[in-house]
Amino acid sequence: MTERYRCLLLFGAPGVGKGTQGKMLGQKAEFVHLATGDIFRSLDRQSELGRKFVEYSSRGELVPDDLTVQLWREYVRGLIASGRYRPAHQVLVLDGIPRSLPQARMIEPYIFPLRVIHLAAPNIDEMVRRMRVRSEKEGRHDDMDEGVVRRRFEVYERETAPVLSFYPRNLIEEVDAIGSIEEVHARLTAVVARIYTPSH
Repeated sequence: MTERYRCLLLFGAPGVGKGTQGKMLGQKAEFVHLATGDIFRSLDRQSELGRKFVEYSSRGELVPDDLTVQLWREYVRGLIASGRYRPAHQVLVLDGIPRSLPQARMIEPYIFPLRVIHLAAPNIDEMVRRMRVRSEKEGRHDDMDEGVVRRRFEVYERETAPVLSFYPRNLIEEVDAIGSIEEVHARLTAVVARIYTPSH
């Protein structure tokens, strides 16, 4: 029987703040933040996987599902082997996976979602503006071209938004993602405190 990792799934459109909020949660001892985008961006660009990532991200497209899940599983095993993630005592904060219905099905045997936290922000223009600012600050070249960014929103609506329907309604918590980082984090931690008590 495969061990299923307890997790919180951070869900929302590009630029909504999943990475920022996930990192902040990950600073607490009981959580480990795991952003699939960061895993891809850390790949050696000259490796086969690295070249494939650049090929898809430069077009604003998702990396193929089987490749994404394979890489994610290998990365989690590495975290466990190095002692950076202790499944019995910590909860994974997953950011960027699953991003499609096939991914949700493929990853299901490996995760036990405590909640799906939907960071909701209906204003796409505000999200595009945030991503442009982020690209300048962090050197995220995949966010610099507005055409590519808007294509990512189209891909999100077509492929990722339907993932919410994969999970039972009672697992989904909606959090308003508009406001300062601190305001959004206060809303998020209020939800987390209600659903999760750490075990040491």
